[in-house]
Amino acid sequence: MYNDPFQMQRELRYGAPVCDQVLTGRYFTIGYSWYFRQAKWVLEIINRERHVIKDLPKYDRLDNFRADLRIPPRFRAGLDVFKKSNFDRGHLAPAANHNFGQIVNSETFLLSNMSPQVPDFNRGMWADLESAVRELDGQDEIFETYVLTCPVFYFEQPVTTIGNANGKLGIDLPVPHAFIKSVLAEDKRGALRLWTFEMKNQKLEGQLSDYLVSTYDAEQIVGGRFWDRVSGGDIHNQKKKPGEMWDFTKKP
Repeated sequence: MYNDPFQMQRELRYGAPVCDQVLTGRYFTIGYSWYFRQAKWVLEIINRERHVIKDLPKYDRLDNFRADLRIPPRFRAGLDVFKKSNFDRGHLAPAANHNFGQIVNSETFLLSNMSPQVPDFNRGMWADLESAVRELDGQDEIFETYVLTCPVFYFEQPVTTIGNANGKLGIDLPVPHAFIKSVLAEDKRGALRLWTFEMKNQKLEGQLSDYLVSTYDAEQIVGGRFWDRVSGGDIHNQKKKPGEMWDFTKKP
C-alpha cells in the first residue's frame, strides 16, 4: 500500500487506464507504454497549488528537454530521435500548467512527457485546447481540474516512425495518429463535470467544440477506462455523450 502510486498521487484519486510502467512526478503522473516507447497517458492537476497558495510566482519555461532515465534504454527516446524529424516534441502535460516552480516545470520537459506532434497541430488547435482548459480551471467556481491526455494509434492505418531502430540510436518512435484529452473539473460544491476531446495529429480548423466526443468511445480507442474510481449514474450519463463546450461567461 505504501508504494502504491494510486494511494500517494493526488491526480490519480479518480483512477487511470492501465499501462506498462507508472512514472510518478511531483505534480503529474505518466503511464508509460514500452510497446509505443512513449506515454500511453499523462494525468495531471492543473497548477494544483493555486487554490492553496494565492499569487504563486510564475517561472519561465526551462526548455531543458532530456531523456527519462527511469525507463529502460530500449524503450525510451532520446533527443537525437527528434532531431531533423520535422515533428515537435509535443508536451502531454503542458509546461504552462506547471509553471509555479522551477523543478516542477523542469519535469514537464522529460521526453517521457512528449510525443511527436505535427507543428501546425501542436502550435494550433492543440495549444488552443490547452489554453482553454487553463481558462476553465481559472474560474472561481472550479476547485480542481484533472486532465488525462493520451496519444492515439489507429491500428487500421499505417504508422509513421521517427528515429532508426537499426541505426546507432537503436530506437524508432511511432508518431500518434491523434490525441485524446479528457477533462474532469470539480467545483466547490463537489460536483464533477466531464469533457473529452479527440484531435487528429494534423493541422486542424474549426472550433474546439467540433472535437468533443463520447468518453466511452474514447476509452475504446485508448484501451482503458477513464475516471474509473468515480461511480454512479451522473458520471455514467456524462460519459455516454459528448458534453457541451464550457461557456466562460457562465458558471459550470
